[in-house]
Amino acid sequence: MAASYPRELQIQFDLRVPMRDGITLSADIYMPVANQGKINRYPVILSRTPYMKADVSLENAKYFVRHGYIFVSMDVRGRGDSDGDFVPYFNEGRDGYDAIEWCAEQPWSDGNVGTIGASYGGRIQWLTAVERPPHLKAMVVLVPPSDPFVETPTGTPSPMHLCWLHLVSGRALQSMDVVEWEQVYQHLPLVTMDERVGRRIPSWRTEMQHTQLDSYWEPLCYQQHFERVEVPALHISGWYDDEQIGTPLNYVGMTARGANAEARAHQRLLMGPWGHDTNASSKLGAVDFGPQAIIDLRAEQLRWYDHYLKGQTVEVGAPVRIFVMGRNEWRDEHEWPLARTQWTPFYMHSQGRANSRFGNGTLTRVKPDAEQVDTYLYDPADAFPFITDATSSQIGGPDDYASLQRRDDVLVYTTEPLEEDIEVTGPIKVELYAASSAPDTDFMAMLIDVWPNGLRQRLCDSMVRARFRKGMDKPELIEPGQIYHYTIDCWNVSQVFKAGHRICIQITSSAFPKYDRNQNTGEPLGMATEIAVAEQRIYHDAAHPSAVILPIIPSN
Repeated sequence: MAASYPRELQIQFDLRVPMRDGITLSADIYMPVANQGKINRYPVILSRTPYMKADVSLENAKYFVRHGYIFVSMDVRGRGDSDGDFVPYFNEGRDGYDAIEWCAEQPWSDGNVGTIGASYGGRIQWLTAVERPPHLKAMVVLVPPSDPFVETPTGTPSPMHLCWLHLVSGRALQSMDVVEWEQVYQHLPLVTMDERVGRRIPSWRTEMQHTQLDSYWEPLCYQQHFERVEVPALHISGWYDDEQIGTPLNYVGMTARGANAEARAHQRLLMGPWGHDTNASSKLGAVDFGPQAIIDLRAEQLRWYDHYLKGQTVEVGAPVRIFVMGRNEWRDEHEWPLARTQWTPFYMHSQGRANSRFGNGTLTRVKPDAEQVDTYLYDPADAFPFITDATSSQIGGPDDYASLQRRDDVLVYTTEPLEEDIEVTGPIKVELYAASSAPDTDFMAMLIDVWPNGLRQRLCDSMVRARFRKGMDKPELIEPGQIYHYTIDCWNVSQVFKAGHRICIQITSSAFPKYDRNQNTGEPLGMATEIAVAEQRIYHDAAHPSAVILPIIPSN
């Protein structure tokens, strides 16, 4: 069926947009039909994408054109119809600057340019904003990745990152279904994992040469440069976005360190019960968040642009709007984290056998005294799994970990059934005291809502790699047998644990294939094939009070 365009829409295909180095990028321009040949000037919304400009923007383009905007959809360098070589992210700041200034100079532009984009298209807006293009007036940033190693603090790219690199190899999108990804993820050494895909992927191998935060990564670091950004930004993500951590970090960073008071005041955070595909469905995995989970997201974006690109006096909403899961309702707030948060440690306890959900691990607000240590064996050849589809389009969700918690290589600490509802909204951190028989290993923490019917719903999680306990720029192996204090940033959540439910934290040493397996040998990352079994020891006593710190929101 032929595409249906609104009568007022006209399109100019494949306009060549010059970059400062002589390369030209391809843009399609969606605009209102000229009135009797007269060229009217409109504000411009620019979308830059590696996913083929013709495929991802039509609905957005039609919507914004109807509301008095020019919509520009552009293939990034080396993708689609654009010239040059595609090196993920490294050219995007300069190219974004040049594209914005080109848009501002066109006869159909009134000089006010906004940007929009998700995921890759979100991160490159930030890389562009720190370059300070003069005509960039507003951004709508959805589900952006963070700086290197924030999402994957392992020193190596996630095995599932290889799916994405395969997808964007060449100039057109590649087929994902022809690759047996589960087999690919098992390959060692990591550096040659691309061979199991069936192609050599230079970006994968280059990243494997830079397994700590060094000067190579500096061009991709934007979160340390918010003082250079003076653009109003609408920050959008979901609690189950697999790159969720970046959105609240960016909101907090801009409200605290934006270039000036005006920029700091004109930020907005919107977090829904969604995955990486924002606002797509009210149901994820086994959990249905109700019809109210889906909102008119384009209308939210339109109000943002009308206010900051057209100068209209429209209400753009409270600074923070969050969906509170469990209660399944939207709520407006004024800051993030919430000022009324009560940061509450829930301490891990056991009689030395917290292994599996059938063990004796408990979670209480009482600080531990003298208690036995918990131990388990971590075998990279039989790594504890992370529940996810095989490809990287959505990594994890509100999945049920009941069956996996039958394993002995996971420690499970759980409260008694709650007597009343408890709201947990904000960043989640785990303070863990642990020792290992290995010179390097991993520790994973996951927050879980245990339902009365037995469902064990994943809420949020993350990990620490022992050699990076002091920072991604300071790798240092550990001394086997020595106790270390680790802080695990488990990202953010807004969840009401209902009366009768239980709060659970699980500790293990892998979440495969979300993260690569630590091989426990201490050898250079990504290059080794040998593996070793590690004995892990988790301490929870007066001197080592392992705990999860929950941001509890009082009910009154």
